[in-house]
Amino acid sequence: MAHWSRFEKDLDLETRRLISHLTGIQDEEDQNYQMALKFTGSNFKFHRFLDVNRHNVQRSIQGIHEKLMVHSDLSKADSWKRLTEEFLTSPLPNTEGTRTDVHYSMVALLLHLSDSPSNTNYCERPRLKETEIEDTFDWAKYLMEGEDVDTGPFPNTPEWSEDESEEDDSQQPLSREDSGIQVDRTPQEDHEQNDKTVQVTWTVGEPDSRAWLEQHIVTSYWVPNSPRFPHSLHLHSNLYNVWDQHLYNTGPLYLPEEKSFVTETQVIRETLWLLSGVRKLFIFQHNDGKVTVRNDVVVTHLTNNCLHSVLEHIAAYGQAVSRLQKFIDEVTGHSAEPCPPGLNPSSSFSSSKKSSEPPFRTYQAFVWALYKYFTTFKEELTSIEKDIIGKDETVTLSAVLERLSPHLAQITMLHRVFCTGVAEVPSGTPNVLRASHLLNTLYKAIIEYDSAGEASEQSVALLFSLWVETVRPYLEIVDKWIVHGHLFDPAKEFVIQRNKDVPVNHRDFWYATYTLYSISETVESEERLSDAASGSSGGEQTSSNKQHTMVSFLKPVLKQIIMAGKSMQLLKNLDCKEKEQSDGTSRDAERKSLYTLFLESVQTRLRHGEESPTNTVTEQQATKKSLIKMQSIVARHLELDDIHDPLLAINFARLYLEQNDFHEIFSSGSVILDRSSESVTCQTFELTLRSCLYPHIERRYIECCGNLMRTLKKDFRLLEYLQAMRNYFLLEAGDTMYDFYTAIFDKVLEKESWQQLAFLNVQLQEAVGQRHPEDSSRLSIFLETLDPGRKKQPVNNLDGLTLSYKVPWPVDIVISSECQKIYNQVFLLLLQIKWAKYSLDTLRFSDLTAAAKKQEGSQSEESATKEPINQQIHRMFLLKVKLMHFVNSLHNYIMTRILHSTGLEFQHQVQEAKDLDQLIKIHYRYLSTIHDRCLLREKVSFVKEAIMKVLNLVLIFSDRWQAGFGAWKIESIDKMESDFKNCHMFLVTILNKAVCRGSFPHLESLALSLMAGFEQC
Repeated sequence: MAHWSRFEKDLDLETRRLISHLTGIQDEEDQNYQMALKFTGSNFKFHRFLDVNRHNVQRSIQGIHEKLMVHSDLSKADSWKRLTEEFLTSPLPNTEGTRTDVHYSMVALLLHLSDSPSNTNYCERPRLKETEIEDTFDWAKYLMEGEDVDTGPFPNTPEWSEDESEEDDSQQPLSREDSGIQVDRTPQEDHEQNDKTVQVTWTVGEPDSRAWLEQHIVTSYWVPNSPRFPHSLHLHSNLYNVWDQHLYNTGPLYLPEEKSFVTETQVIRETLWLLSGVRKLFIFQHNDGKVTVRNDVVVTHLTNNCLHSVLEHIAAYGQAVSRLQKFIDEVTGHSAEPCPPGLNPSSSFSSSKKSSEPPFRTYQAFVWALYKYFTTFKEELTSIEKDIIGKDETVTLSAVLERLSPHLAQITMLHRVFCTGVAEVPSGTPNVLRASHLLNTLYKAIIEYDSAGEASEQSVALLFSLWVETVRPYLEIVDKWIVHGHLFDPAKEFVIQRNKDVPVNHRDFWYATYTLYSISETVESEERLSDAASGSSGGEQTSSNKQHTMVSFLKPVLKQIIMAGKSMQLLKNLDCKEKEQSDGTSRDAERKSLYTLFLESVQTRLRHGEESPTNTVTEQQATKKSLIKMQSIVARHLELDDIHDPLLAINFARLYLEQNDFHEIFSSGSVILDRSSESVTCQTFELTLRSCLYPHIERRYIECCGNLMRTLKKDFRLLEYLQAMRNYFLLEAGDTMYDFYTAIFDKVLEKESWQQLAFLNVQLQEAVGQRHPEDSSRLSIFLETLDPGRKKQPVNNLDGLTLSYKVPWPVDIVISSECQKIYNQVFLLLLQIKWAKYSLDTLRFSDLTAAAKKQEGSQSEESATKEPINQQIHRMFLLKVKLMHFVNSLHNYIMTRILHSTGLEFQHQVQEAKDLDQLIKIHYRYLSTIHDRCLLREKVSFVKEAIMKVLNLVLIFSDRWQAGFGAWKIESIDKMESDFKNCHMFLVTILNKAVCRGSFPHLESLALSLMAGFEQC
């Protein structure tokens, strides 16, 4: 029994006394005495009673006190409270400290033994504390009597004591640092520095000081052959040994292996360190980026398989945290200060020399959002570790996992977003595709989790906050572009990039200045689309079968961003006379950025909801009207299926009334009632963007484009240049252009050469200079060389005549060289019609009659049998009238029905144009309309050929008329009449069919006019 501790000796002595007192057996060698001793000792060591619950004991004490106060036993209540408090704060033999489990156990025992304390008469008796009698006897003098003591040369010097020196040295407190959650520490260092809050002052000479120190130092479980820690011998605490013994007994080939025993607290701590990003651990090991669990780690109260299943589950979360932390470290390694990456763009360039190219701002913003999340997550881990250090509550691994379960689910979600949006992107991918893919991944994740409803509110909130932080660089780039006209994107991460080869004052600025990048969903390759595909290039855009995905949240306002950015850049380079441009710098200091406005709108929406209460009455009235209208539409559709149920129609209309596009879909007849579509499930997030972000971009778009349109119309005379193009190319300035082309026609009639560039330019300058002198320097005419092998007809003599109008910048963005080519095609057709009309108008009946009279006297006998001269002249007169009717009908159709009416529509649309791109589209659509309606399109070239054949016939007829009677044979008249009749019949038939189909309603007037002059054979 020499190895027994003092507590065990006292326990054995008290146990024997208890047995002797209860059984009356004094002989310790008695068999019954020995059985009672074994029974009592076994119950003391392996009892099944729970430890005392301090809170229950405290509640019982408080309850008795309240009961005594209710019974008005004030003195008894005061004594009860004072004496229990004094006992709990008093030291007990062999027990260190106050308010220990022993104190509460004694009080609990007394409470169980008590019988109705409130009904007991009690009177407190004064107790006198025994005072210790001070021993004044001088034992030193008594024991040293008769001894000769040498005091040395300095008898007054106090005696030196070794204990005193050691005591002085030991008075310095030993502080212990908390293990914390240090990323760069080894587990050995962490374990040696745990229990930060415990500061101990101990003296070497104090009793049990070494035992206390051994109890408060963590066992070096990470060291091979480390000593086993003491633990309970209860069955539940030795489940591993029991199961290992069972395997040994049942399996003849089972061989026990050397294991490292750890406590559950140590497992919890390493779990917390793993989740906080620590890499050097004992239980969990990092191998090539993968977190594994040691096979030789066990706890005494769990089987090996059970422990490893739990730890492998934790290791998966640890691996996700490790990958995210590694990504954070890689990105933040370029910045010395932990500031938001999107705030200071220049910070990325003042980076360390680890890499030649720092991370672009979208990745930095994403990392900043992850960093903020992990800050709160590590605060939660720190609070759990503080609870372990405090030991106020029992902390188990299952309780820790349950407490961290929301965070672990969020980490899994973040890791999934990271893998999809960052890790799986190939290394050589450009930054623009990386940023677009990351933002699209976050956008789709929000939509996916938002569709789950209330079950994923926390996930949606986290993803939305992550998206708001990540999208910050994009919104800052957009803000600087649409406000200052400068696309600042040094890392080339924005979906729109500037082509520096094209200056602002170039005529192709609006079409070729910016490049829009997108990702093909099928090929996953980089696609470059000119921003002209958004509508600037009109009919030249080509359709592609691939579906391109850009940054999803910018799709609804991408065109507005492009228009506002280009408009602002153009405005910055124009010599504007607007006053608001001069004081723009002073206003810019007071202006809030687009990102700030977006955040304020989101906060307002979350605080006050989507709708303001002031609009409730108006919206209720609108809803009532819409419901009535929708009910009638639904009822009409139900009647088609022989269903006459007004109540069903009302409920059906009310159910789908909230969908904005329902009225259009239902009215058009294509009813698709699929409520599982993405537009319904992601309605909340899309409405947030629609109400908080898009209005600010739309407002800036309207402001920028409105300023540009006013500047172009007012300062650069855009409308005057458009009118000049119609005056000269479409011959709306009839008097001016009449002087020009009649001079050419007279030259042709006189058989003189007119294809001289000097003659043409002189005639043009004279005609224009008289009425429009400001345009004389801008107009010029050219003659293009034609293919000599081409078969020429008289009507084709005007081919190659090209009119040119010098349009200054920036008006040439609207009136481009391609537009002037279309103008010239219409101009050439009008000249040909004018030439045919002028040729017929100059013919005189008297000229042909006088020539015929001269031929009557000399008519020979051979011609007597032929047709009389008067009848031939009559046929010529009739053919001229028919040709004049045809040409005049065509002339009136082109000049009035096409050019004039279409021009009026064009002027109205120009006044309502909101931006330059819309104006370009309107102008191009106008040119395309008159080009098609003038039958210049390749698809209807056969109609134009018939018309050209008639015009050519007119010129031949005019030439023979002027040659005089007798210069041609009667057979030529027959051929001209036959050709004209065939062409006329062909055109009437074709035009009537087109009008009946309704495909060309503008041709109706021409068809009716030609039909009126058609002669039935």
